[in-house]
Amino acid sequence: MKVVHLASEVAPFSKTGGLADVTGSLPPALAEAGLDVTVISPWYRDSEQAAAGTRTIARLRVSIPGHETRFELRELCDRGVNWWFIVQPGLFDRGGIYGPPGADFPDNDTRYGLFCRAALAALADRDCEPDVVHCHDWQTGPACLLLRDRAVRGGPTVPGTVFTIHNLGYQGNFPATSYDALGLQREYFTPEWVEYFGKVSFLKAGLVAADRLTTVSPTYAREIQTEELGFGMDPVLRHRSRVLSGILNGIDTGYWNPATDRFLPARFSAADPAGKQECKLALFRETGLTEPNRPLFGCVTRLADQKGVDLIVSSIPALVAQGARFCVLGTGAPELHEALSGLQNRFPGSVAAILRFDEPLAHRVYAGSDFFLMPSRYEPCGLGQMIALRYGALPVATRTGGLADTVFDLKEDPARGNGLLCERDSLAGFRAALDRALALFGTPAYGRARRRGMQTDFSWDARAREYARLYDELVAARD
Repeated sequence: MKVVHLASEVAPFSKTGGLADVTGSLPPALAEAGLDVTVISPWYRDSEQAAAGTRTIARLRVSIPGHETRFELRELCDRGVNWWFIVQPGLFDRGGIYGPPGADFPDNDTRYGLFCRAALAALADRDCEPDVVHCHDWQTGPACLLLRDRAVRGGPTVPGTVFTIHNLGYQGNFPATSYDALGLQREYFTPEWVEYFGKVSFLKAGLVAADRLTTVSPTYAREIQTEELGFGMDPVLRHRSRVLSGILNGIDTGYWNPATDRFLPARFSAADPAGKQECKLALFRETGLTEPNRPLFGCVTRLADQKGVDLIVSSIPALVAQGARFCVLGTGAPELHEALSGLQNRFPGSVAAILRFDEPLAHRVYAGSDFFLMPSRYEPCGLGQMIALRYGALPVATRTGGLADTVFDLKEDPARGNGLLCERDSLAGFRAALDRALALFGTPAYGRARRRGMQTDFSWDARAREYARLYDELVAARD
């Protein structure tokens, strides 16, 4: 089985969030399962360091009406995967992947429309005939439609297509004039295809054209078919529900492993947990927190409304009064930066707000925390709760998306409980969960839940097998 993945970001070569984590770790797991895997992604300004050792294998061009673009194709073979990079400095050699902080590049329609065409041109040039092309998020949606159009017009053998929704809140909706960036006939600019309230939607192109749709957790697959969490696309998703499934993400358990993590001051595991206390002491020293015998609530997140960070901000004063400590690491909305900085100034020694991206420190926050905060208003999958559990921190989370699929409330299910859940967008519910966490801290039930969490298998192995079955079913249905 030959599978090609298209993605706008792939860790460690490029990253803004969880999409890159998935597209960087799922393909090697698929290769380990015996599939022939190629990944195609743009080459950004910061790709050079992580992708050292690439070689140029082709120089090509793609055309759309009134525009021709030349690009270079580079290849790196690593971890059993062929990593291909579309090199086009005019499109991708910029400060930022999608735009400067807090904004988007105005030509993202052209950038990713041409990326899709370049990726398919690279496959044709290299005589690569995959069984399946697996596209990720709105940036690659047009590729599904381009392949469908090729099949309709009687072109070469067309592979099956899978389109994965990583976050329905990001849709790639552009003015109608952006349709030209796709290089398609006008027949597809209709409500049945990519037209969306007078705009062209790159996400919708994938939703309507792909043979199979997936998203990143079973619960999220149900949620996005509702008006509340469908972001306007729920009618399309309900119409295509027969081909929609939810496959839970995994994490890279080699990278996220407290027993070998090079960023930690001490190593630990479920069988030998002593080093976790040393990690907590070190984190208190590093961040200026005091009294390390107090329960520590950690958070590593994008500071955004989706993540419910305002609920954390509102809850901190009352919890500090009860002896809790907080360590929040992240960057995002200026008003949340200001609120967290204010709390740090108001409660020195009790609140640490580190308002930057810092990957090594993120590891230490996971390792040093007793509880991990994820009060998301929606969460397609969430990787933070899986990492936190692996590092011995119990999640305090909302019952949504992948959080509902991975966090089991200790009160509701004591036998397999590994955290505390509350309902979405409820400050009272979140505060009640935090109070329960304080009461739980240091008890035998807390210790048992911590061990259960650390022993859970969140690897990509089982998920890769699910994707392989999906590919097999897709190819069999097309024969």
